[in-house]
Amino acid sequence: MKIGKIELTQKDFDVLIIGGGGSGLRASLEISKTGLNVAVVSKVFPTRSHTVAAQGGITCAIASADPNDDWRWHMFDTIKGSDYIGDQNAIEYMCSEGPEAVFELEHLGLPFSRFENGRIYQRPFGGQSKEFGEGGQAARTCAAADRTGHALLHTLYQANLKEGTKFFNEWFAVDLVKDAKGNVNGVSCFDMETGEVSILKANAVVLATGGAGQVYEQNTTSLICTGDGLGMVSRSELPLQDMEMWQFHPTGLYGNGSLMTEGCRGEGGYLINSEGDRFMPNYAPKAKDLASRDVVSRCIVQEILAGRGCGDKKDHVLLKIDHLGADAIKQKLPEIREISMTFANVDPIKEPIPVVPTCHYMMGGIPTNVNGQVLKTDDLGKDIVVGGLYSIGEAANVSVHGANRLGGNSLLDLVVFGRAAGRHINESITKNEESILDRDSVENSVEILNRLLESKKGENVFDLRKKMQNVMQTYFGVYRNEKLMQEGINKLQEINRLSKDIHLRDKSNQFNSERVEILEFLNLLETANATAYSALERKESRGAHAREDFPNRDDNNWLCHSLYQKNGNKVSKRDVNLKPISVDAFKPKARVY
Repeated sequence: MKIGKIELTQKDFDVLIIGGGGSGLRASLEISKTGLNVAVVSKVFPTRSHTVAAQGGITCAIASADPNDDWRWHMFDTIKGSDYIGDQNAIEYMCSEGPEAVFELEHLGLPFSRFENGRIYQRPFGGQSKEFGEGGQAARTCAAADRTGHALLHTLYQANLKEGTKFFNEWFAVDLVKDAKGNVNGVSCFDMETGEVSILKANAVVLATGGAGQVYEQNTTSLICTGDGLGMVSRSELPLQDMEMWQFHPTGLYGNGSLMTEGCRGEGGYLINSEGDRFMPNYAPKAKDLASRDVVSRCIVQEILAGRGCGDKKDHVLLKIDHLGADAIKQKLPEIREISMTFANVDPIKEPIPVVPTCHYMMGGIPTNVNGQVLKTDDLGKDIVVGGLYSIGEAANVSVHGANRLGGNSLLDLVVFGRAAGRHINESITKNEESILDRDSVENSVEILNRLLESKKGENVFDLRKKMQNVMQTYFGVYRNEKLMQEGINKLQEINRLSKDIHLRDKSNQFNSERVEILEFLNLLETANATAYSALERKESRGAHAREDFPNRDDNNWLCHSLYQKNGNKVSKRDVNLKPISVDAFKPKARVY
């Protein structure tokens, strides 16, 4: 098939998974075992996906550290951490299924750290408690030293190789393709090595494309985290949910952005200001340095604004772990030491690490149910399943994180809902079913590729991306207000206008990195727009969304999800599910640590 200047090939599969990170590989593993023909499309070699950067661990109540631990306590902590806009049925599912999912990983060969009795090692993380918040600090995060994501990703990739999963490595997915009824039945994509453009057709497409941390100037994420799945969904006139909710990790390495895992504080580290004072007990007397991430991030910013920041510019604080001792740091936090020495010239065995809140995680995403099926709403606000389309992992919003994700729940989200989507696909997809591609949809999916090939002059993608990241960092950071955000939206509108005239200077096929940069930027811009309009609309402070002009949580008007639609930049409301299945609902109350 030829469309414009592009010659298209076609490849057929039963199931197509876009993204080779933890959620994608867990789903593909579940599907491959049944004999369905599944392919994973990844723009990097799978073990270089961003899951590899996860450090601290995977949280669930396996009761290694405490034989009395209970998944219901984990559920309570997660709902409280979400500031009560996490869907309680989804959180219930994740926390109750978590132990089995983690033991499955152990049996696949994931090399967890161990207690002396041989059980999986668990460390304390922020926002964890016993007895529904009344029993003190819990230790619930299963860890492989401070390289848990690395261990997880390699374990899942090896298991997929064993099951015969087909991989399209260094292929870039451009856009969704639909049939005449509007059901998703494929994607357009291209091979970065050769430039071959292909339609990969399937009866189910799973978006496991990860987050979009690169939308911010300062972030802890890989350069590949560009919200590609969100861009595809938004351009298909499907909604994005809770996009105002961005987690700023309290401890990004100052000047570099690399993650300094919450495990540092879980092992006993703490934050100090320029006066050498441990300040978190002043803000969170019970949880101290292990308060929830949004809380700790705001406390750090308040210390800096009060003039107690460190360094010549007084624009960061210090993370102190030297008191833990050299042996403990080398055994439990070896990667933290390596990163600190490499990028900050600081040996944490001898001196504290300079840190500052840094964009880390996207709580919002593509709305789904617990099976990973993508949802949209009708005119009456009723949920409708989008045929053929699934989403899992950070790209999805199921919603288990709500307004703030607890540490260690990200990896749990990946494996629990990756497995759930795989199971649902196994039950609902018949091998070698036939679906017909809609030619208009195919043409639309490669329109941007043709437009770039035909461009003669125009805007430079690198300049536009830099401007967009600066706008997001400046106007949509830890603290927000209407005047600031409206200025940011005005600047984004100008960037949107300029992006329509973007120019591809390099027209070659092989390893054309500029083409990839442009497509990634356009996906990031979709994410930026969704974030900006959703943040302006939510007139309250909740979790990671802190507004100076609306400093209080408003459950009467905003105990709900926000839904962003690209068409008209409209933001509507969607009900939070407050009805778990097997336990009583946790009613919203004041969130203190």
